[in-house]
Parts: sequence; C-alpha cells; structure tokens
Amino acid sequence: METNNLIESFAEFKEFKNIDRATLMRVLEDVFRNMLIKRYGTDENFDIIINIDKGNLEIWRNRTIVEDAALTNENTEISLSDAKAIDEDFELGEEVTDEVKFKDFGRRSVLALRQNLSARILELEKDNIYNKYKDKVGQIVIGEVYQIWKKEMLILDDEGNELIMPKQEQIPTDFFKKGDTVRAVVIRVEMRNANPYIVLSRTSPVFLERLFENEVPEIFDGLITIKNVVRAPGERAKVAVESYDDRIDPVGACVGMKGSRIHGIVRELRNENIDVINYTTNLQLYITRALNPAKIKNIEINEPIKKANVYLDPAEVSLAIGKGGLNIKLASQLTGYDIDVYRELDQEQEEDVKLEEFADEIEGWIIEELKRVGCDTAKSVLELSEQELENRTDLEIETIRDVLNILKAEFE
Repeated sequence: METNNLIESFAEFKEFKNIDRATLMRVLEDVFRNMLIKRYGTDENFDIIINIDKGNLEIWRNRTIVEDAALTNENTEISLSDAKAIDEDFELGEEVTDEVKFKDFGRRSVLALRQNLSARILELEKDNIYNKYKDKVGQIVIGEVYQIWKKEMLILDDEGNELIMPKQEQIPTDFFKKGDTVRAVVIRVEMRNANPYIVLSRTSPVFLERLFENEVPEIFDGLITIKNVVRAPGERAKVAVESYDDRIDPVGACVGMKGSRIHGIVRELRNENIDVINYTTNLQLYITRALNPAKIKNIEINEPIKKANVYLDPAEVSLAIGKGGLNIKLASQLTGYDIDVYRELDQEQEEDVKLEEFADEIEGWIIEELKRVGCDTAKSVLELSEQELENRTDLEIETIRDVLNILKAEFE
C-alpha cells in the first residue's frame, strides 16, 4: 500500500466525519511514531512531516557520525564510511539525515498501521459525538426517525449520529413513522460499551420550557422567566411565569394574540392543555392561580408540613380536582404543597349537595339509578330508608348502605 493512498483515504475520512485538521494531524503523527517505536525502539531521532492536503508523508531519521569501530546503534548512529558514501564532506560528530521509505516497513506493518489509525479515528469520532451532545443536554434537537421498536425509537441527526428516544419519553399520543421529523430535548448522554448513548425526550418539562423559549421572544431575551413547569404529557401542563418588566404581562406574552404563540406549542405536544399562570411569592394567591379554573373561597396553609386545605363551593370541587384528579395533582407539584379540597356550604343556603359531586366516591351508574327514582341530591337520598331505596331501585342492600354511609359523612 502506498503512503499517498493511505493519507488520502484519511483526508477524505476527515472531511466526511468533520474531524478538525489539527486533531487528525496529531492522531496521524502519534500512530506513526508508535510504529517507529515498535521497529526501532525509539522515535526520538525521527522527524515526521505530514501534508494532508497533498496526501504526502515523509519520515526522516537523524543519526550521528561515529568511527566505524565505535558504531553500537545503527538506528541513532552511522559509521563515518557510510556517511562519506552519502557525501564526501561529512565529518565525525556531524548529523546525517536520511529519509525512511515507507515501503521498507513491510505490508504487514502497513496493514497494522491502517487498522490502528482507523480505530483511533473511530474512537475520536465517538468522543466528539459524546462531547458535542454532552453540551447539548437540555437543548432541543431535530432528527429523522430511522427505526421504530417496541420499547424505543432510533433517530438520526443531520450528521447521521444515532439518537435514542425510549417509549416512556414519548408523548402517549405520539405516532411516528420512518422518515418523520422529530423535535425533542436531550436529557441524558453517556458512554455504553465505548459508544455514545444519547437519550431524547418529549415528555420532560424541559422540552416544554424550551418550546416556550423558541416561541416567546420575551422569554428568550430574559424579560420573562419560567419559574416552574409541571406536566402530565399529552394531557395537561401548568407553567408559572414571571416578568421583570412591569409593562409586560407574562401570561399574555406567552399566550400571544388570540393564542397565536401557545397554539404552536399545543400542536407540538399533541393538543396538551397548557395553563400559564402568573408566578407570585404570595402563597395563597399562587395556590389559587394553580387551581385555575376553580374559584377558591378560603385557604388554610400549614407551612411546616407543606400542606394547604382549600375550601370551595360544592359546584367548584370537580373543577379543582379535574379529570382523574389531574388538576389538583399538577397544582400540588407546581406549588410544592400537598393540597386537599373541601366543600364549603353557605350557611344561608340549604345544606344539600348534588349527587354528581360524589362522582369520585360513588360509581356513575349508581348515581343514575338514584336520579331515576327522583333522588338527585344527598338529602333526598338520606330522607329515604334502606328498605324504601331497595324497593324503589335495582340496587343491592350492601350498595345502598355504602352510599348512605358516604352521604351521611358529608354532613357530619
């Protein structure tokens, strides 16, 4: 194998893999010097000249001229007679520099050199990818879906680097096919079996935060700060924002005119419902805003145990709790307080509660059966005896007793 072909092949490899020139030069010289050490025992008296652009490699050996009888190391010394054969003007003690021909190393050494060089550059490329994405943790990247498996998805970036998105990091309603473009945030980068392992996420709160930075110039410029983000991916999210400029409404800026800014984010997140609230250090007001759209009547806060008891009109309870308890769960995560909701009845009104308010404790079909016989409030059910309810409905006596116990507890 010729020297030129060897160097040219790696010059092309450099261009393809985008390894910088100085690094490639350093690796090439290091590999060649290792080869010299193996052959001659040292590389200290060798000069290596590499010209990647032209594909040239030159190795020059420097030897000191000694008396013929005093020659002990042919690698570092040259006899006076051999030196004069090169040039009659050479004298004892001078230095002779002669070129070492690459072909003199033999085919096996050249092949080993090439394999070593390939391994070193591949290792360097892996390190470059690792370092590149280590600096991108928390940033959004764009890639193309290459392969989809049951537990994860393989994505390629614009340089062909492999990125992984596990199933749990995908929004439940995400649906991708090969060739689709994906936006996600880098959440973790590590080395596995000497290969960079880059993990992406679309469910991380950081992804939503970066989307807001991209869509809202005031956040990108630092005029508005995102204080906290909590999510139930694909369902609902709450974002607390604060403005350092009194002239800027942070919520209005994030939502945009007629929702123009937030609509793009909602579409990216598969129609995730996003509540943007104004952050405040007033804890009662912050909890009230976090429980939006429910209207709060009163709040009792226990600072030491991070607990808040919230009192609302019965009609507002379901709004505060939300579907599947999602609203109150996210509000608790956003504020850092464990929130409990209580019904607060107006003393001037009749203390009665509609059966729908017990939907979290009584199954829907039971409520419908009671309403079918004219019982649509708690007291209208309690006015009837167990026997009357059993005769008028299709409910079992055990079910009736459970319902009565739940309703009685409401007024105790």
